[in-house]
Formats: sequence, structure tokens, C-alpha cells
Amino acid sequence: MAAPASLLPELEDVVQHGSAEKRAETLRRITSLFLDSAPNFNEEHVALFDDVIGCLIEEIEAKALAELARSLAPVPNAPAGVVSALAKSDDIAVAGPLLKAARLADPDLMYIAETKSQAHLLALSSRPAISEAVSEVLVHRGDREVVHSIATNQNARLSENAFTTLVRRAEQDGVLAERVGMRTDIPPRLFRQLLMQASEVVQKRLLAQAKPETQAEIRRVLAKVTDEVAAKAAPRNYTAALALVRALHKDRKLSETDIAEFAKAGKYEETIAALATLCAVPVEVVDRLMSGERADPVLILARAAGFGWPTVKEIVSARPGFGKPSAQVMDAAFENFERLTAATAQRVVRFWQVRQGTGE
Repeated sequence: MAAPASLLPELEDVVQHGSAEKRAETLRRITSLFLDSAPNFNEEHVALFDDVIGCLIEEIEAKALAELARSLAPVPNAPAGVVSALAKSDDIAVAGPLLKAARLADPDLMYIAETKSQAHLLALSSRPAISEAVSEVLVHRGDREVVHSIATNQNARLSENAFTTLVRRAEQDGVLAERVGMRTDIPPRLFRQLLMQASEVVQKRLLAQAKPETQAEIRRVLAKVTDEVAAKAAPRNYTAALALVRALHKDRKLSETDIAEFAKAGKYEETIAALATLCAVPVEVVDRLMSGERADPVLILARAAGFGWPTVKEIVSARPGFGKPSAQVMDAAFENFERLTAATAQRVVRFWQVRQGTGE
């Protein structure tokens, strides 16, 4: 095809003597020429455009480069050299469109994943296809937004190492745990680990969203976790606390204020007895649930009872054997409490009631 070749004399003049404006105008003309007939060009023609455009972009302002990147991103046979150069730009406005969709070789993707910004990694994480090698870099280097994105991308191939990293990062991130748990390619061993470390809220969400064949596995693991918690619980005598709480409840009904005051005063047995009475769950069950490392049972019982966050905070802080919760732990608990609905909490409490034979 003669048209591309006829641009070479003009290209030489522009590269050697043209102003920035002239170079940008020539770039737009050549890009338009390529886009108009791209489906009809063979490899030789595309290579010619690659050379021509590659020369022009060396001293072009970022705005023009970003426009070029947006134009080339959806083109299947876009010039590979130009695409690679633009995708490696430090400017995400230039690189972004190509990182999300354009044809890029794995070595280029690995280089970008290993060296560029979190914005670059986020763009990579939404690509329509991601190799295991690139995914491993993304889950290791990526921030919270990046790992959430790649966990949701069902077209990303994740190695066992990548899944291991995601499961580890999900320990303090319930949203990530839910997204990783919904992937059909997660290895069974890591799925069990994810379930065992996940909050009660996440466990129930996974159960609700899972396919029937997966639900059976989730229920089996949940039952195992509950039994392990029960086995580790230290026995306490709640006779006196139950007598006090039941008398109070009979006289004027227990209130949220009563439980908050019990917790604030360090009256753990009274706190447990009051929660058990209000939620109609056996005191032994509440004791075992509260003795676990995670605060999620507190969140569920409190939400089901209609408590506010100040009361929940007092109850979480009152648990013996755990010390004062860190700010990070309390922030995570607050986030999970805010996300938890009363309907979901009540369903979980019903599960505890039925499991212990206290339901109707």
C-alpha cells in the first residue's frame, strides 16, 4: 500500500524541523489514516505505522499521547512497539487505556506490574485475561483496591501462591474474603482455611451465595469450626449471673443500657447472661462464641438485639483474655458491624438456636 510510504518524506521533515504543534498534527493525521483502514493492513503495513508513529511520539505532549492511547486501545492489530511504549508511560492517563485492554506481551505486563504505580496495577487487574505470573505480582504488590479487583476478575488466572497470598490478606478484610471465597478455582485446602478464618458474617454470605454442591462443603467446615470453638472454651459458672439478670428482666425488662453498664464495669458473666437472655440463646453457647479470637459473634448478637455501636464497643472490650483491642481491630469490627443487617444477624442467631435445639 502506497499511502503509508508517501508519508515518510513529511515525517523526516517534521522530526527534524517541525514544531511541537506540527508533530502533534502529523501524529493525528497518521493515526487517523491507520485507524481508517486497520482491519485491512497486513503485518508489513502495521510495522511501517509502528516505525512512523514511534518516531513521532518521542517528543509529544502527554495530552496528545493520551488521545493516541485511547484510539489504539480497542484496535486488535495496533502497532505493538507504540502500544508497548505508551503502556510503560509513568503517566496513567497515557498508560491506562492500553493496560486495561490492549494486546501486550507478558514481559511488558510483568515489567509494568513490578515497577509501576498502584494506578497502573489497578488498570492491569481488570484486563480480560491475566496470566498466573502477572497475577502473582499484582496480589503481592497491589494495595487493597488492586487485590479486590483481581479477586473479582474471573478471567485472571491465579496460581496457588497467589491464592495463598489472597487468603492471608483476607484475614483482616471481610470483603476480600467474600470475593476470594466466591471464586470457583480456589484450591479446596485454601477454601477451608479461608472459611475458618472468616468472620461469621462472611461465612453466612458465602453460604447464601454458593451453589448447592458448595453449600454442603461450607456447612461441613462451619460445623467443624463451631465444634473447635466449643472444645476450647473454658467452663464458667453463670448461676448467680443468670439469677440476677432474669430477676431484672422480670421486673422491668432488660435494656441495652444494662448490658453496656455490665460490660463497662467488667462484669463478664452478667454481660453474657444478659445477651443470652435477650437473644434466646443458651448461655453456654454465648460463652463459647464470645471466647473465640474474633469479635464477630458479638456483632451478630448485638445487631440482632438492635444495639448501637457504643454498646458493641464496650462488650468487645470486656472480653477477658484478649486485652484491650487495638484501634485496627476496632475499626475492622465497626466496618463489619455497619455492613451487617439485622435480618442477616437474626438468621445467624436462629442458626445457633436451632443447632443447640432451642428453636421451635
